[in-house]
Amino acid sequence: MKRFFVWFALVSLVLAGAVSYFASSDPDGLDFVTEEHGIAEHAQDHPLADGPFADYALGGDDRFTGLAGVVGVVLTLAVAGGLFWLLRKRSPSAK
Repeated sequence: MKRFFVWFALVSLVLAGAVSYFASSDPDGLDFVTEEHGIAEHAQDHPLADGPFADYALGGDDRFTGLAGVVGVVLTLAVAGGLFWLLRKRSPSAK
């Protein structure tokens, strides 16, 4: 089972670091529909729009999209691992 998690983490990091550069910069379907119907005119920026991971790039620089993906995967795996560790089923202690 440990081997699976190691491979899962490695594949996730490779995908986040390499494949993210091939993502389309064109708007997705939801963005297209909101622009087409004028809904986007009323949109406001999110309070974290100027944050370090805004627009899926580290510091807003498209050259660091892969790095932003890797940091996101590491943080997600760390939080998930911590939650699994806290919520794991423990064997009854011997008295």
